[in-house]
Amino acid sequence: MSTPAAPTEQLLADLHQVWRMRAFEEKVRDLRLAGDAVGSIHLGIGQEAIPVGAAELIGPDDAVFATYRGHCWAMACGAAPAALFGEVLGRATGTNGGRGGSAHLSAPAHRFFGENSIVGAGAPIAVGAALAGRFDGSGRVAITVFGDGAMNQGAVHEAMNFAAAMNLPVVFVCENNTWSELTPIDEMVRDAVLYRRAAAYGIPGERIDGNDPAVVRDRLGDAVELAREGGGPTLVEAMTARLVGHYIGDAEQYRRPGELDEARRREPVARLSGQLRAAGVDETVIEGAERDARAEIEQAAAEALAAPLADPATAKDHLYV
Repeated sequence: MSTPAAPTEQLLADLHQVWRMRAFEEKVRDLRLAGDAVGSIHLGIGQEAIPVGAAELIGPDDAVFATYRGHCWAMACGAAPAALFGEVLGRATGTNGGRGGSAHLSAPAHRFFGENSIVGAGAPIAVGAALAGRFDGSGRVAITVFGDGAMNQGAVHEAMNFAAAMNLPVVFVCENNTWSELTPIDEMVRDAVLYRRAAAYGIPGERIDGNDPAVVRDRLGDAVELAREGGGPTLVEAMTARLVGHYIGDAEQYRRPGELDEARRREPVARLSGQLRAAGVDETVIEGAERDARAEIEQAAAEALAAPLADPATAKDHLYV
């Protein structure tokens, strides 16, 4: 099924949102390299079109679960950049009061129920949220996001099987950047077209262009609608590319010759900018999307840096009733 060309206004809006996420991730990288942020940090640079395309599909009672590469999904759910920076920087103003850091942040007030550092662990949790929605009358759809490597985790298999057997409203989104951390997925499995696994569970599956927000919005939208109407789960394999290392400091010696250059030609900023130029949009307007997004993100980072550090005395808060 082809996706109709997005109008210029939508392309510009998508470009602005992609730049907001790109600028956020680049600023997080800078803060980590400067020592302001600590710990292992995994960036979604290059993969922004998927959360941008999904953003308007997430209803007020829905629930989103991501991997440790989930900053952009928190933004897509509506979490404020300053609060997200605060969490990454261990500030009291963070979404979790500085307790979660980069890899465990959540923003439940914004329907983002968190990242998880255990590969694929968000899938069974999302299934639980979908099952709860059956009893609480919320009409909730759960969206769980994971990488291609997580498709080989037993917990993901169990989650898909249970969701299929119980006909639960879950959308499984595999952000396939082809790297499974540091190893090409096509060297780990016989069939690297991962959506085909959906047939084994008796559920729909589809591979889509994950670098185009309009395609994501259209195809993922069908999966969310199916779940909301009682049609059960779907597996969506969104093809994308990670333009940076698996973690900050990754030497990326595993990259294949020319792979990164090709990925940069297809990544969301290049894609959207090219579409806007083809539509006759002035270059100053296109550049303005980046300029405005970076200004917002710089201000948010400054606000977080000026906030007080989390108080160690509160470390046990929320642990006990």
